Amino acid sequence: MIEDLSVTLRSVPLTRPWGPDVPCNHALLVTVTLDDGRRGTGLSWTPQIGAHAIKALLEHDVRDAVIGLPPHPEVVWDRLSARLGEAGRTGIVPIALAGVDLALWDLRCGERPLIEVLGARRESVPVYGSGINRHYSLEELRAQAERWVAAGYTAVKIKVGRPSLAEDVERVAAVREVIGPDRLLMIDANQRWDLHRARTALRALQEYDPFWIEEPLPADDLAAHVELRRGIGTPVAVGENVATAHGFRDLLTAGACDVVQPNLVRVGGITPFLRIAELARVFDVPVYPHLLTELSGQLALALHHPAMVERVEDATLIELGLLADPSPVEFAGAELRATGAPTRWAT
Repeated sequence: MIEDLSVTLRSVPLTRPWGPDVPCNHALLVTVTLDDGRRGTGLSWTPQIGAHAIKALLEHDVRDAVIGLPPHPEVVWDRLSARLGEAGRTGIVPIALAGVDLALWDLRCGERPLIEVLGARRESVPVYGSGINRHYSLEELRAQAERWVAAGYTAVKIKVGRPSLAEDVERVAAVREVIGPDRLLMIDANQRWDLHRARTALRALQEYDPFWIEEPLPADDLAAHVELRRGIGTPVAVGENVATAHGFRDLLTAGACDVVQPNLVRVGGITPFLRIAELARVFDVPVYPHLLTELSGQLALALHHPAMVERVEDATLIELGLLADPSPVEFAGAELRATGAPTRWAT
């Protein structure tokens, strides 16, 4: 049975800040202790907002609720989700749940790697170069694209949604010029457009052959996503800010997207991620996990549909100092493979 829960908050500086207001990422390492002395550790994570609120929720409501429960990830997740529903189903609640869920999966894995417990369907998955680069100058953006080419990536992603559409066009054109016609180029608006602006922007950007447009609209505007997808040729990717299986169900049922991108922590952990992935499989829609490369990579190796894994420059969990050596995954050019090592947090 679960005997205790403790939380350590770490704010980790980013080598390449994600903007003037995002100089670091906040990691909450959640340790669950069982009555037989075994311990498991998991991650709650937020790049900007809510770390202290998540810590308080974990140390008070969540700790009190899990003590005495069996260390069964699915049972605990369902119990906690029901108990914490009064505080909401999105935002800090699933982020807090993720730390507990990942700790319980750590206990389930023991000394085995996560991918061994999940069951690998493939030996490797492609990695795409990604950057939080909307604030970069054009010269900085070009230089980043050149680094991606030198690293051998066959797919890259940049941010759009600058104040001027002309700026977006100039920047996308510059990156396409650097990477050439054969690499995939994804663009990410981070919910900055409304429906009219998204249509206008995508018409202007179509000639640069975007592989997908990510989060073109506010994440909860289902009707607008349906309308946009109906009228454009560019595939629509959504999901990093969708927190519940019901939210993904609604997107899929409405035909609002071509790709879903659940963030392992923002949906509440491995348990709900696997449920969302199975739901997407029913609709024959691929799942491309969002951020958290070392964890997402192991999940991608186990997914039914082939997927790519996002690697933000200088911001993997290893590069942030959050995972201990040896890493559970390794990078060989533009491919990610499992190493056979278990996931161990640098506590």
